[in-house]
Amino acid sequence: MGNIISSFLSSESIGSALSFVAGEAENIWGLQGNLDALQTEFDKLIQAKDDLLNEVNLAEQQPLTRRTHQVKGWLQRVQQMGTKVTKVQETRAQEIDRLCLGGFCSKDLISSYRFGRRVVELKKEVIDLKNERGDIVDIYEMVPEDPAVELPVERTVVGQESILDQVWRCITEKENNVGIIGLYGRGGVGKTTLLKQVNNHFRCREHNFDVVIWVVVSRELKLQQIQHDIGERIGLLSDKEWHSKSVKQKALDISNNLSQKKFVLLLDDIWQPIDLTEVGVPLQSLNVESKIVFTTRSLDVCGQMRADKGIEVSTLTHGQAWKLFQEEVGTSVLGSHPDIPKLAETLAKECRGLPLFRRNREQWQHAINVLRTSASKFPGMEENVFSRLKFSYDCLPRDELLSCLLYCCLFPEDFRIPKRELINYWISEGFSDGFGDGYTIVGDLVSACLLEEEDDNYLKMHDVIRDMALWIACKIRKKEENFLVRAGVGITKAPKIEEWEGSLSEIPNCPHLQTLFLDRNCIMEITDGFFELMRSLRLDLIHSNGPSRIKNSLTELPSGISSLVSLQHLDVSYTDIRGLPHELTALLNLRYLNLERTYHLSRFPPELICSFSKLEVLRMLESGADSTAEQGSVLSEDAEPLMKELLCLKLLNLISFSLYSSRGVRNFLKFPKLLRSTQALSISDCEIPLLNVSHLAYMEHLKDLVIDNSNLEELKTDCTGEVQKVLQCGFRSLHLASIAFCSRVKDLTWLAFAPNLKIIVIMHCDDLEEIISVEKLNQLSDIMGELNFFAKLELLDLYHAESLKSIYQGALPLPQLKEIRVTQCPKLKTLPLNSSSTKLRNIVISGGKDWWEELQWEDQATQNAFSTCFVPSR
Repeated sequence: MGNIISSFLSSESIGSALSFVAGEAENIWGLQGNLDALQTEFDKLIQAKDDLLNEVNLAEQQPLTRRTHQVKGWLQRVQQMGTKVTKVQETRAQEIDRLCLGGFCSKDLISSYRFGRRVVELKKEVIDLKNERGDIVDIYEMVPEDPAVELPVERTVVGQESILDQVWRCITEKENNVGIIGLYGRGGVGKTTLLKQVNNHFRCREHNFDVVIWVVVSRELKLQQIQHDIGERIGLLSDKEWHSKSVKQKALDISNNLSQKKFVLLLDDIWQPIDLTEVGVPLQSLNVESKIVFTTRSLDVCGQMRADKGIEVSTLTHGQAWKLFQEEVGTSVLGSHPDIPKLAETLAKECRGLPLFRRNREQWQHAINVLRTSASKFPGMEENVFSRLKFSYDCLPRDELLSCLLYCCLFPEDFRIPKRELINYWISEGFSDGFGDGYTIVGDLVSACLLEEEDDNYLKMHDVIRDMALWIACKIRKKEENFLVRAGVGITKAPKIEEWEGSLSEIPNCPHLQTLFLDRNCIMEITDGFFELMRSLRLDLIHSNGPSRIKNSLTELPSGISSLVSLQHLDVSYTDIRGLPHELTALLNLRYLNLERTYHLSRFPPELICSFSKLEVLRMLESGADSTAEQGSVLSEDAEPLMKELLCLKLLNLISFSLYSSRGVRNFLKFPKLLRSTQALSISDCEIPLLNVSHLAYMEHLKDLVIDNSNLEELKTDCTGEVQKVLQCGFRSLHLASIAFCSRVKDLTWLAFAPNLKIIVIMHCDDLEEIISVEKLNQLSDIMGELNFFAKLELLDLYHAESLKSIYQGALPLPQLKEIRVTQCPKLKTLPLNSSSTKLRNIVISGGKDWWEELQWEDQATQNAFSTCFVPSR
């Protein structure tokens, strides 16, 4: 028998087989050593990666440099290899436990063999990848400089498309033989916007020019500044002697440089002719090789500048104005009432072609209401409306606009002025008839370039405009409106006596004083007699204007405040007041009362609120949050006494409110008037036994919703009738949703039903696994259709959501997104983004560096698109 076997297997074959078996067996008995070796080689790979990154980062600090594609690819493969090695090492203990007989055998031979072989193969891959580092010679490359620097600009204004195309053809088509192009038109028609569009065209259209230079000239002509801007763009400022040179010497340098280039010079806002030769512009290079384009308000300047072609930037035609109107207002507003389209088209026609679009629904609605009653009152029906678009203030069409403008200088420099609060002040001062009129005034001042819009909610006054307004208020119109402004300096005592109207001994004698701002000052106490001789005062602000370095530490309001019988507006928000004096009942004309963030408020006399029969606005968000209500105070835990008093106020139409218990929430839900009037709502410590957010969905004016430390009920997909109702008309006005310390909730899918949501803040929701549940949405697909949620989202802030794995499983279109913040969300490995999710690539994504490096992207294009958006959190 042995002879038979030997005839089939030679000694060499048997030896080879035994060697093979022994080698393969080593994958099992050598497992622990191979795992250690794998880790050692991987550590070497990481060291090589870190060394390369240090070199690359150092190189990229130099202008116009970037890492090579070879470097990018290698770093990406290292990242992928790290995932593989980590996965293997995570199962190390489990695989070692399977070994037996001193590590020479396994309880599961096949599994251990496969794992061991994978370890050996992975070690070889790591070594090969580390060796590839030596093949990388060039770690960075030079980036060609763009011929133009992109300028921030809104989309093309309706009616300018054809002008933009005409200007572009004049610049790029050689047969036109046009060297100098002048764009002229009245103020506010969009000349600067058009010129910015021309500039940005050089970044995305084909052309043969080497450099595009943007210079703002403005009213006061300064040749040296023009030379500086040109010199900076073409690299002359690197010469240390440049700044000490004369105008003629700089002109020679500019001319020598530009003569060797094909250039386009864009000059914005010329008020008088410029001697371009004196600046250094080589005019002999124009027509074919180079071009000059400028904007001006005067056709005469076009002639004086010897423009080869003048193009008027005119007001809109009726058709263009109507198209712009429709785009800005949207079909939802136009379709909200059958009469609006016809009235709107009439309004667009009567605006005589100026792009006087209103930026929100309130402005348009007010314009339509005025048009219905008396068209002559509408700012824009007569020639004066055009003058309001001028650069200066002196031709504003209504005196109220000038008063409203001057009012803004009462705020500190660079202060972000809350738009809605400002209008409230104007109403109390008698400058505005209501919010519709107030939004129109804001729009007028913004259009006249006297105020700047920070965003939908805030305004800002430029320092120069503020200085001008203070000069007008304190000098020019001193007899009419005397202003004393010490804003933003944190005063601790009253200004000098001679600066007040009348005398100041113990009590300021100011019988004509109408407005007093004491906010952002270190005030500890106001004496009882302080207000005694201020009987004309209509508006009094003692608040701290939100959290700031300068804290208003006032703890009590003086009983003498009862002297202010004309007072309409009282704001003590963010102060440390402990209680409200009963003497406030004398303020019969009060229409606005702000007690927000008076955290220590505990004394609130009964029948005080209901005595303010003219009250329209009451803000009490987080009032008394850090205190216990005194006996007899209406600030009880269930809030019912306060709610009943509010129901007595017939004019009350806006409330911000905080509820601190389940009983408080139950009571609040019983009163439809309060539900209709509430704009901001904070709920905490609610355990009913579960808070159903859908009960709040139909609060038509609710903009801000904060839920804290409450048992939040998740969306029930089996109640399709309720879901459909919420989908159709729920959460229409909600802009902010903040959910904190709601530990039991698994998802927040109901947020998908808030179409106008701008800000989402989620903090310390320990069990939250996903924000939007795809599974729940799929269950409701029959009634939901195509739901474009988060279309207006600007900020997503996620803080300490330890179990959060998903925002949404898939990419979302997020055209308005500005920022995503992620802090301590270790399981969140993806974002709902792809390469086309956002309009712009300038969004901010902040978080930990390790989290960012482990983030998984839909594809390489998405990762590339957002690679520059990351900002490490502090």
